[in-house]
Amino acid sequence: QVQLVESGGGLVQAGGSLRLSCAASGRIFSINDMRWYRQAPGKQRELVAHITNSGRTTYADSVKGRFTISRDDARNMVYLQMNGLKPEDTAAYYCNLDARGLSYWGQGTQVTVTT
Repeated sequence: QVQLVESGGGLVQAGGSLRLSCAASGRIFSINDMRWYRQAPGKQRELVAHITNSGRTTYADSVKGRFTISRDDARNMVYLQMNGLKPEDTAAYYCNLDARGLSYWGQGTQVTVTT
């Protein structure tokens, strides 16, 4: 059984920072791509950031220059450093990873940005 657990969400004022973490546990081997998604109320889930197993990163246009995704393969962790947060970043954030042809999701962590 593979579990992904996100942490680090919370309430922050606009312009502030948060660092999200996602820990993968269980019988998980050969993690490939890792991603962060978000979903705001009434909106579709969107891809925020993506990192390959070689470390190549891509970002949604709305977060470029403000968010940074990173990974620690020794610990099966993926992170999302979020700086310069805006109210429109308010959403539930989910980590996702691919391993041996299977895709796994966390339960989500809420980020709320106030003005």
